[in-house]
Amino acid sequence: VMATLPTEAATQPELVDSLVVAGMDCARINCAHDDAEAWGQMVAHVREAAGRLERPCKVLMDIAGPKCRVLKVKAPPKTRLMRGDRVVLVDELKDKTKEPIAFSLNFPELVDQLAIGAEVFIDDGKAAARVVSKSIGRAEIEVYAAREKGVRLKPGKGVNFPSTELDLPPLTSKDFRDLDFVAEHADLVGFSFVQRVDDVELLQDHLVARAPKREPHGLVLKIETPLAVRNLPRLILQSATHNPTAVMIARGDLAVELGFARLTEMQEEILWLCEAAHTPVVWATQVLDNYVRDGIASRAEMTDAAMAQGAECVMLNKGPYLAEGVAFLRDVLARMDRHFAKKFARFGSLKEWS
Repeated sequence: VMATLPTEAATQPELVDSLVVAGMDCARINCAHDDAEAWGQMVAHVREAAGRLERPCKVLMDIAGPKCRVLKVKAPPKTRLMRGDRVVLVDELKDKTKEPIAFSLNFPELVDQLAIGAEVFIDDGKAAARVVSKSIGRAEIEVYAAREKGVRLKPGKGVNFPSTELDLPPLTSKDFRDLDFVAEHADLVGFSFVQRVDDVELLQDHLVARAPKREPHGLVLKIETPLAVRNLPRLILQSATHNPTAVMIARGDLAVELGFARLTEMQEEILWLCEAAHTPVVWATQVLDNYVRDGIASRAEMTDAAMAQGAECVMLNKGPYLAEGVAFLRDVLARMDRHFAKKFARFGSLKEWS
């Protein structure tokens, strides 16, 4: 069980203790948040708790990669995007921008990579739009699907372009700075938005350059785009040549990029492929999300958590009830272990009617 550490884990060692006691085997630090000072405190608390409680617990540090997000927004207060609305995506949002609703991205070069008809998903797919007109540095998009109450367009919200193969650097300038810390302190490195064999080679080179004398880091390839899915066998081969390797089915971005219907099939196919490749899998994104946030599980997420038995590791995101969620997930997985070994049914005796 992998658990994402919240910011409080840097100053509350008792929180880390509770997670290790509950059954956390791997602590995930998301480098998109906090800073090196906080990460150092988190790592120290994990190492101390694991040693004192005599429970092994690895540290995975997740480099953010080229996650596309809304940078700036020009809109009337409390504006929500509704079905049929048109907004303008620009490479640079200026004070003199005439459009009533416009926004820019943290990767401005993406605007000119879009074509008419290209899909634009905002806030993890809560709003779906298409490009209806295009000019240099500008793309007008029309929302064709959104929640009934609309979707707030705010800085920091994720943006996906599922029908466009984007040309983005695999590691950002922030990632390179973060790697100075990651190479020294992490047991495993999560590679967000990895897509090509060259991406894996680049990360491997930089990790070796920063920590030439240590054992190779474990690499966790986060599969989040259609191109990563297509290249997955080659990504595994390149990574496993030099590093212990695992694959994370990052179902949040992957669902938006592939479509929810196709995700249901693809997560199964990735499990089968990785079993054939003797590559462990991390089942990730919104596992027991209601439980971790609100302290009570829904029926749908119980079934989802049970399906995680097909993977080697399950990841929980942070929330007020994270320690309880780790213990609850342990209970679910222990029960399912009687029935399934990865993808295969055990057909054990049915105790309820013995």
